[in-house]
This record gives sequence, structure tokens and C-alpha cells, in this order.
Amino acid sequence: MISTLKRMVQAAAFAIVAASAGPALAAEPTGIWIDHTGRGAVEITKCGSQLCGSIVWLKDNQNHRQACGLKVIGEVKPVKGGVWDGGWIYDPEEDARYSVEITPVGANSLKIVGYLGSKLFSETMMWQRAPADLKRCDA
Repeated sequence: MISTLKRMVQAAAFAIVAASAGPALAAEPTGIWIDHTGRGAVEITKCGSQLCGSIVWLKDNQNHRQACGLKVIGEVKPVKGGVWDGGWIYDPEEDARYSVEITPVGANSLKIVGYLGSKLFSETMMWQRAPADLKRCDA
């Protein structure tokens, strides 16, 4: 009886520790992602303790070759619950930089929220994980 109670207490303590470590256990949104337009892909990588991302695929590579390798995400930091925020995202079509929040949605989707100052003024986009055989423009 005492050993059963001891195991239950140990299991409860482990569950509490695991729950409090939530963001550390959450998946990082690294990898190659097709953007919401389907016309480009961004590789998101770790840059120290932050995230950054560069364009690695373009649907129309002939007319937009100069965009290949362009850094479009930077300084994104983990906040809580698997959410990354506090960095920036660059929109080359508008030549504009916005604040960004990135949240993994399952293993194959990212919710990207671009905002200007306040998330009241934001745009939400869904990106999808790129296929493994994606032909990179920087290869």
C-alpha cells in the first residue's frame, strides 16, 4: 500500500513538472514552409535562441530569382505555450516589415500572425510544411 502511494505521488510530481515545462516540450516551428499564397517557401531555422527564416523556393523562380535567400523572418523568441513572438516578418511584395507571432498547429501547419504595433491590427495566415523533395532555389 505504501509503495503504491509512493508511486502515485512520484507520478503526480512528474506530471506537474512536465506540465510546467510546456513550452520547452512544444515543437519548434523549424523546417521549410510553403507560405499562404503557395508562391514561395521559407526555411525557418534557429538563430541562437531565436528563429529566423529565408526564402528557399519560388514558384516563379525565373522572374523573382533575386528574392531567393532573402531573409524574411528574424528575432522571433519563444514566449509561452509553443508560441513564438517579438520578432519581425518582411513582405517583399509590399516592401514592408511587420511584427510577427508564429504558432505551430500540429506537425504540418503554422499560424503566422503579422501585426503592426497591436494584434488588433493583424493578418493571420496559415503556412503548410513543404514536401521533402521541394527543389530549393538556393541549391
